Amino acid sequence: MHKLTAIICAFLDIVCGSESSAVRPKLYLGPGSVPRRYLAEDKCSVAEAIPKQPPQRDVNGMGPIGKQGVNSDQGKCVPPPSVNVPANTQSWLMRKDVWAVQTSIHATNRKLDGTVDGMDTGTSSCLTYKWRVRISQDGLYNKKEGAPIGGLGKMARNQGLPAHLQEKDSRGVGKLKFIRTPRKNPPPIEQGLAFQTHALQMILLGAFSPHGRHGVGEQPLSKIAIHRALYVLHENASIKVEPVLLGTKGEDSQWVTVELKHPEPSQDDWVAVFSPANFNSSSCPDDDEPRQQAPYICSAPIKYKFANDSSAGYTTTGKATLKFQLINQRADFSFALFSGGLSNPKLLAVSNIITFANPKAPLYPRLSQGKSWNEMTVTWTSGYNINEAVPFVEWGLKGESQTQSPAGTLTFSRNAMCGAPARTVGWRDPGFIHTSFLKELWPNTPYTYKLGHRLFNGSFIWSKSYYFKSSPYPGEDSLQRVVIFGDMGKAERDGSNEYSNYQPGSLNTTDQLVNDLNNIDIVFHIGDLPYANGYISQWDQFTSQVEPIASAVPYMIGSGNHERDVPGTGSFYDTNDSGGECGVLAETMFYVPAENRAKFWYSTDYGMFHFCIADSEHDWREGSGQYKFIEKCLASADRQKQPWLIFAAHRVLGYSSSYWEDGSYGEPMGRESLQKLWQKYKVDIVFFGHIHNYERTCPIYQNQCVNTERSHYSGTVNGTINIVVGGGGSHLSDFGPVQTSWSLFRDSNYGFGKLTAFNHSSLLFEYKRSSDGKVYDSFTISRDYRDVLACVHDGCEPTTLAT
Repeated sequence: MHKLTAIICAFLDIVCGSESSAVRPKLYLGPGSVPRRYLAEDKCSVAEAIPKQPPQRDVNGMGPIGKQGVNSDQGKCVPPPSVNVPANTQSWLMRKDVWAVQTSIHATNRKLDGTVDGMDTGTSSCLTYKWRVRISQDGLYNKKEGAPIGGLGKMARNQGLPAHLQEKDSRGVGKLKFIRTPRKNPPPIEQGLAFQTHALQMILLGAFSPHGRHGVGEQPLSKIAIHRALYVLHENASIKVEPVLLGTKGEDSQWVTVELKHPEPSQDDWVAVFSPANFNSSSCPDDDEPRQQAPYICSAPIKYKFANDSSAGYTTTGKATLKFQLINQRADFSFALFSGGLSNPKLLAVSNIITFANPKAPLYPRLSQGKSWNEMTVTWTSGYNINEAVPFVEWGLKGESQTQSPAGTLTFSRNAMCGAPARTVGWRDPGFIHTSFLKELWPNTPYTYKLGHRLFNGSFIWSKSYYFKSSPYPGEDSLQRVVIFGDMGKAERDGSNEYSNYQPGSLNTTDQLVNDLNNIDIVFHIGDLPYANGYISQWDQFTSQVEPIASAVPYMIGSGNHERDVPGTGSFYDTNDSGGECGVLAETMFYVPAENRAKFWYSTDYGMFHFCIADSEHDWREGSGQYKFIEKCLASADRQKQPWLIFAAHRVLGYSSSYWEDGSYGEPMGRESLQKLWQKYKVDIVFFGHIHNYERTCPIYQNQCVNTERSHYSGTVNGTINIVVGGGGSHLSDFGPVQTSWSLFRDSNYGFGKLTAFNHSSLLFEYKRSSDGKVYDSFTISRDYRDVLACVHDGCEPTTLAT
């Protein structure tokens, strides 16, 4: 997850107009200009902004900020009062500190509490309050939605603020105007620094649409205030879905058409997909959210779209046709038409129920290396418990007789979740997860397999047939190709909004890997998998998305903050980035050859490679259990047979210039402890995610490059190359302004890394962008076994003078 070093904000809290006309504008501000932006609830746009500056790149590295000026479509409605901003807008162009302005218009009295220097508090509406804070990265991202400003977390002092921002009153120079405009043809989304003002919530580096879609780093399903839903069924509103029966030819996904009618249409009308289809309840378990009225809606939908997304004339005609792609998720589906936007949903109509022909079918196989080189595991999901059917895998050499191997079955309940939303509105039954171990495989050999369930009446349920190639024998001299990346997330091919602008590169990365699958032998996804953040339905959608890859080659995963972290549950970082999942989903949905899957560190061999996969969400410091594992894993590599020694973790435990204040990112204790091991055991490359970009360092040790080459390394292994491959698909991270001497290549784009071992002496690394699959950075390593054995600084075996 990308974290800005510091945000210096000047907040202006302004209340005006009657309650009926009160607006909550979303300002969309970027360095040097404010792009035109339509507001959320009163059809207004930001039309004029702070004084013009030369064109600048936005803070997300995505290109120039949009032009400034009055929208040509402005209407005749009365503009709200102007908002004053500081005159010295050069601060916007500083890369060390990004300055922004936030306004908030409240329709109700509300006290704003806080302990931040220079902050005013008050209880009265229609007064202007000004304060300015420097928010640390911890303070920004530890904030819980709806918490008072004082709950933002750790704040730094107002250090180095310009004089005009240290003053309480900064009125009188520049002006920011809100001008009402028609909303027929909204301008295209532009990149920048977004501040959503409702409930004083800061959303960084995002993109907004007319519906107020959400900025990066935030689970969009969490924006649906489902606990506030009201039943106001409209007798003349309707919603119908076709076809009624899906998967009649064995498909596990299918497109459906939704026809809806509403005599009083609004741009805030939206369609939700619920599964199971019956989503109303008399009570909601383990949920402290106050509900409006019974019956209640206790679970969030699995996806949604706004009614006018693909029907531009909906607000005029009240009719719309939408397309959704559904996957088999072990239950039936219904669609619901809501008005009131996401924050005040009012249920108008419910559709007919649709279902897959066999909702319990075995689906979405995921391969993984077993605990020995000649073992492959197959994990899949179904709706069959062990008291209904016996799970197994039928497999064998391609074209020869097949054998059957039994599978174990796991599941978990709501009580296994560690907090909201996984335990509340995000909960959905995960079905049953089966794992079978295919053993004594011949090396480097193609196999076929299919998933089976034997029902107790003697009949069988089968999946379609799949294939894989077994792993090479450790040390085998053959062509071996490894793909590695982090932070891919998931996205929807039907354009449904729940991940709009959240993981925009996810499908591109997936598609590039599928297209090149014949040239890939094993994949490592090192943390932050679907970014479900407690919305359990998203894991099915993620396993469906990666199925073409994970069913054909081992899909090895690592644990990231969005899989594991929940306060008070033993995670090393005390945040709720997993949305209450506390690792249960990742540990159950995927198999890894760890001794304890709750401690997500493990080693695995693939031919000439030896991999040590760490769990950055548990203690990795010197003296910890994981540190001991890492040293044991590195020491166990037979470098004569497996010359290519690779370390990987989710968070950057090494070097990255994205956190530029000290020339390295985030985890200095990890770097100082672990780089001693990397040097001692002569690790070739360490890979990290977490930072959503690509960066490669020189071979480095103790902040110094130990080799002057840039693209070809040969001879003695002295220093370790650090590579960040966190651009798998989630929102991109920017780099700091400091160009460190050890950073050789940086790219703020979506992409992945690929290692190709040609033999024991020759290795190629390539960085490919997901947009086109082309190589944008590469290097080679050439060396002999004696170069690995050579003595280097802090990497020498002990010797004696005895003869």
